[in-house]
Amino acid sequence: MWLFVFFDLPTNTKTEKRNAALFRKGLEKDGFTMMQYSVYTRHCGSKESMYTHIKRVKKLIPAAGHINILSVTDKQFSEMHNFWGKIEKENPGIVQQLELF
Repeated sequence: MWLFVFFDLPTNTKTEKRNAALFRKGLEKDGFTMMQYSVYTRHCGSKESMYTHIKRVKKLIPAAGHINILSVTDKQFSEMHNFWGKIEKENPGIVQQLELF
């Protein structure tokens, strides 16, 4: 099983920024890996493990913001298609070509 945590947390005040950082650090401490800035993922060996990690994420949730947790099977995860852009060396800000796998 794979867990995805998607979140949109407010960062307008110092307190909100601190809470968002604590949430991200808590995810990393629990074994989640950042896939994108507000998308974290973690493999769980069983449904019991998955439920344990969902409970841990719930304890980390700040008072404000929006959190989504998605679980997918290993088979579903293996069917994910990833696309990475090739970066031009002279100007790293421009995506030159999209490589399809």
